[in-house]
Amino acid sequence: QVQLVESGGGLVQPGGSLRLSCIASGSSFSSYDMAWYRQVPGEERELVAVISSTFSTNYSDSVKGRFTISRNNAWRRVYLQMRGLNLEDTAIYYCNARLGPVTSWGQGTQVTVSP
Repeated sequence: QVQLVESGGGLVQPGGSLRLSCIASGSSFSSYDMAWYRQVPGEERELVAVISSTFSTNYSDSVKGRFTISRNNAWRRVYLQMRGLNLEDTAIYYCNARLGPVTSWGQGTQVTVSP
């Protein structure tokens, strides 16, 4: 099982950009499907983007065309490049790793979009 630590969150104005990073410790990182989720207090955690072990990607409709997920297996990192941020993107963003029935979560990083 991998341990995950996110970074890169912060305060940004509408229309701005941020890049989130997630670093994984542990072995077999390249075998994991990696994803970013986000959660607003009082709401369900929602899938934002996923990148598989074979580098295929998928995005939620709300971020498609604005966010890009990528990974670097040599550095055991996964990234979420966010552009065109709007108020509705404000949330805690979580990194997720999944390999079969095994899943791991990071502690989350806050993204706040505000004028």
